[in-house]
Amino acid sequence: MANTTFNGPVRSENGFKSISKDGTSGGAITEITTYGGAPVSFSDGNVTLTNATHSGRVLLVPDGGQDNTYTLPAPVAGSMFRFVYAGGAADATDAIIVTPGNTNFYIGGVTFLDTDGNEVSSVFSDGNSNSSIQFNVPAGFDVTIMGIDTTNYQIFGNVTSTTAPAFADQ
Repeated sequence: MANTTFNGPVRSENGFKSISKDGTSGGAITEITTYGGAPVSFSDGNVTLTNATHSGRVLLVPDGGQDNTYTLPAPVAGSMFRFVYAGGAADATDAIIVTPGNTNFYIGGVTFLDTDGNEVSSVFSDGNSNSSIQFNVPAGFDVTIMGIDTTNYQIFGNVTSTTAPAFADQ
């Protein structure tokens, strides 16, 4: 694999991409992450994410009309998904982020900030089977989920709400 060194600024009009190439055949290039692309604004509804479209970009989650589920692709080391609540007021519904299944799970946790000011705490996954996190009636969140291998996602960030977020198996 060749390395390129730049001396001075590098300009890209549509972000940079991190890719992986099949080591045996030398073919089958898979995009892992786009860096610096425009944010992706989700519409109200369930979304299945892909690395090519969503990884490495800010994902703006709307104030939903119902509970919305965001399904991650199979984990790839280096893929990164940053979910940010983009509603103009506290949501009356939930945002749920799931992995493709219970064989892909979360490691880590999020900081919970209670909107009535009586609680700041940490909420952790069990690290061995939790494949779903639910943000209950959020007033705000900024959560990053990063692929650390082909099985696990690392999760970190903060959630502001009247109700603590919850990890669970699917």
